[in-house]
Amino acid sequence: MAMLALALLTAIAAAQPPSDHDHIPLTLPEIRRLPAALVLSRKRSITDVLRWSHWRRRHQATARHSHYQRRSEP
Repeated sequence: MAMLALALLTAIAAAQPPSDHDHIPLTLPEIRRLPAALVLSRKRSITDVLRWSHWRRRHQATARHSHYQRRSEP
């Protein structure tokens, strides 16, 4: 059952359209975290969970860009 779930998450992550440089695409841990956050937390709305996910992925894209830019400097 767990392998089937992981295969489904992998298929969802692979089927995403290419994203812009504003945020990173959904990763397997993020796809796994979203349903858990929606089911286990009754206090947060779907909008709040998705907004936090978008902020997190945008923040990760900014960190990745800064890291790559710093590594490319002589």
